[in-house]
Amino acid sequence: MLRGKKILIGVTGSIAAYKTAHLVRLLVKAGAEVRVLMTPAACDFISPLTLGTLSKHPVSVHMVSNADQGTWTNHVEMGMWADLLVVAPASANTIGKMANGICDNLLLAVYLSAKCPVMIAPAMDLDMYRHPSVKLNLSRLKEYGNNVLQAENGELASGLIGEGRMPEPENIFAAIEQQFSKKKKLSGKRILITAGPTHEAIDPVRFIGNSSSGKMGIAIAELAASWGAEVHLVCGPSFVESSSAVHRINVRFAAEMYKEVNRLFPSSDVAILSAAVADYRPKSVAGKKIKKADAVLNIELEPTADILKSLGEKKKKNQFLVGFALETDHEIENAKKKIKSKNLDLIVLNSLNDKGAGFGYDTNKITLIDRNNKMVRFELKSKQEVAADILNAIVKNIK
Repeated sequence: MLRGKKILIGVTGSIAAYKTAHLVRLLVKAGAEVRVLMTPAACDFISPLTLGTLSKHPVSVHMVSNADQGTWTNHVEMGMWADLLVVAPASANTIGKMANGICDNLLLAVYLSAKCPVMIAPAMDLDMYRHPSVKLNLSRLKEYGNNVLQAENGELASGLIGEGRMPEPENIFAAIEQQFSKKKKLSGKRILITAGPTHEAIDPVRFIGNSSSGKMGIAIAELAASWGAEVHLVCGPSFVESSSAVHRINVRFAAEMYKEVNRLFPSSDVAILSAAVADYRPKSVAGKKIKKADAVLNIELEPTADILKSLGEKKKKNQFLVGFALETDHEIENAKKKIKSKNLDLIVLNSLNDKGAGFGYDTNKITLIDRNNKMVRFELKSKQEVAADILNAIVKNIK
């Protein structure tokens, strides 16, 4: 099962690092191509020479391996090379950094760049493993879509007995085999997602738009792809990049988004329309830049096509349609009306009255409401965590 699989092993500063040698040996024996990354602290516990010999590849420790010659390790290339990144052992320090986007060594740079699934094998003392901050960080990593293994119970380096031991190499090996054999949450599903604003031209240099960044929709697209879905993202003007795992179609105008979304929807299992589409556009667009003058400028507007409603009108029984509602008042009432008027299965409500929610933020605070008016409220979270909440709700409702 593992023959030919490209597995990247990340080793952190923990006494359990000595077990990683056995894990590497098991993987190589099974036919996997194994490469090892180590944090500088990990080198205090096991030699890079040992792991390099067992993996049959040089071990990478530093971003810059030879400063005088300008030699550096391409962390992006390593993250794209792997079919699976396994961090074993994962210390409390590294877990905290992974959960909060801190990047101060090569292993963390590769983790943040990785497009492959990630497996994490915690290893620390009993009280550290039980600490609320560590529990929160592990929970966050799970919500990001990482496979966090349960620490094992037994004698620890401190002499205490309890949870915190890194899983034995044979158990990690079995989890890796299962990782490659199991069906992902959205495998075989085709998902259509919209993101970002639209810009409706006034003249060649001016437009009507809004401050949507596209972060929320792109976070959903990335996570859905990592869960095995075929993702098509129709995105308005946004500086936020997406990975090659997402099929991205860039558009500018609402009319362009309408055309692409309606083209892709018939073959989609799920559609998640998070884009902040302009409700109006200028009725006529000036061919040249409008010169500033003292006179008042009047622009006649006309409504843009309602993309979400157009999908609701043609939605089939086996399709699941999700809309977004950004409200400033009567939030719940307006969201429920939108579910009915646009034939939605689920709506994601956020309010501009909630600090940290809405356009431009890296966080969001949402309420999910389904077609039966069942509501689930969530606290303020990162948009990656919110993406997991939304996709988990969808997974529960589709076959």
